Amino acid sequence: MLKLGEKIIIVNDRFEQNMPVGEYGYVIAYDRNNDSAFDYIIRVPNANRQYYVPASDVELEEVLLELEAERIGREALIDYALATHNAELFKRIMNGELEETEEEAPREVQSREEFIRLVNLKAWI
Repeated sequence: MLKLGEKIIIVNDRFEQNMPVGEYGYVIAYDRNNDSAFDYIIRVPNANRQYYVPASDVELEEVLLELEAERIGREALIDYALATHNAELFKRIMNGELEETEEEAPREVQSREEFIRLVNLKAWI
């Protein structure tokens, strides 16, 4: 749930209210009516109007900026992979497997006695 006064961007106009999609606005109130399809009342300064909107029509500005930064980074990696003819990197990016491989789970340190016990157990089987 968005907080009052948060800066949002209008990303959709599901109920065709002629909202300025792509413009920013501010959450000024919640629509507490359970029978209503709207979740928030927003104020759009550029349009000098208030709109009742569902939660799916608005998104936080920070979230959209993060998504855009990820998209630009991914496109830059694709360009780099194509420029350097790095087929492995290109396939990893296109398959969505670009997580950090260095973040593997840390290996458990076993005591000497535990290691010998496991070796003896496997040798006995």
